[in-house]
Amino acid sequence: MSARASQGGACLCGGIRYRLDAPLTDIAHCHCSMCRRNSGGIVTTWVTVPRAAFVVTRGELRSYQSSRITTRHFCSDCGALIALFTEQSPESVDVTVATLDHPEDHPPGRHIWFADRLPWLNLDTELPHEDGETY
Repeated sequence: MSARASQGGACLCGGIRYRLDAPLTDIAHCHCSMCRRNSGGIVTTWVTVPRAAFVVTRGELRSYQSSRITTRHFCSDCGALIALFTEQSPESVDVTVATLDHPEDHPPGRHIWFADRLPWLNLDTELPHEDGETY
């Protein structure tokens, strides 16, 4: 983790900017099919922070309720996926590591929804993995 006091991030077009006022320690590659379909990528890497630590500093996020308990937040102009809130963990928010200003400073520490991974993907195979997710 970087020594920065807070981390910033943005969407592709720059219409959304945010700040994370918490240490970035819980970082995981998610292999679930919902994240794949939402992002268009083969894996989405998330950092989990306290909900109060996620501060939008420019723009307004749009929301999409992707399941009964999960709401995803994105930029309405460029479509970039920024954050995810789940009722299973109401005090926290997951933020896409790829939208951080310095994602290279924040390597993942585990895999989640590993049972759903694409069988031909070999990514960070030495990391611990969970077949679901522990909240």
